[in-house]
Amino acid sequence: MIRCAIEVNWRNLALGHEVSRLDGAVFVKNTTLPDIYDANFVFDITAPEPAEIDRLLALAAREYAYAAKITFRLDPFTPTAFEARLALEGYERREGVLMLLDGPLRRPASRFRIVPIEDEAGWTAFAELKRLDWREHATEKNLDPDTAIAGRLVSASRLKCPPAQYILAYEDGRAVGHCSAWEGLDGVGQVEDLFVHPEHLHRGIGTAMLHHCVEAARARGAGSIVIVVDVTNTAKDMYAALGWRPMALCRQYSKKQ
Repeated sequence: MIRCAIEVNWRNLALGHEVSRLDGAVFVKNTTLPDIYDANFVFDITAPEPAEIDRLLALAAREYAYAAKITFRLDPFTPTAFEARLALEGYERREGVLMLLDGPLRRPASRFRIVPIEDEAGWTAFAELKRLDWREHATEKNLDPDTAIAGRLVSASRLKCPPAQYILAYEDGRAVGHCSAWEGLDGVGQVEDLFVHPEHLHRGIGTAMLHHCVEAARARGAGSIVIVVDVTNTAKDMYAALGWRPMALCRQYSKKQ
């Protein structure tokens, strides 16, 4: 189950991009989005020996010559020698907690208007929220707050649909939150990209969107539902209270070219 849940998370990120298995790993690429690390990364790494690690690192340097960073996504099954090599070479590390929901959500959903994004008006409202989301994230992580990056994040999200589905939550006629659902693989689905406008927090909007997205993924065949959250994000406590249980740590290692 852990292997399947991890695979669902990586494959969800890869939706809409070029995916190929090369020497010792799976490569996700999108040359039109060179500074979006969710569109350009390496996962399912199997290189355990020094010579194999050398070849994979050299291959990644060639394959991502166009990208702002080389990004590797690691999980509990990644060879430890490969991770140690990335640490030695100064790659920046971030961690996320992969959590799994097996049963129903523990808290009831508040009543808000929730609408799937199906037209340009919906994507325009999503883009406005994504710009705010990116500014908050960039400030927190000391990244470039350039709104053009937010625009490319919107492009990456649109490439996922279908099979993923994005939704908007409305309050007083205004779009104030977004989230996405995907039915996933082998009966394991995923919800991700949850965001609520800071002026509308603590009203049950996030919980309402999670209910909607879990139900949407399960209506299309999912049973268990994956969600992944940065280890520094207090949202992990909300997910645990709703019924998600921690299953694994996933690590991202990135380095500028």
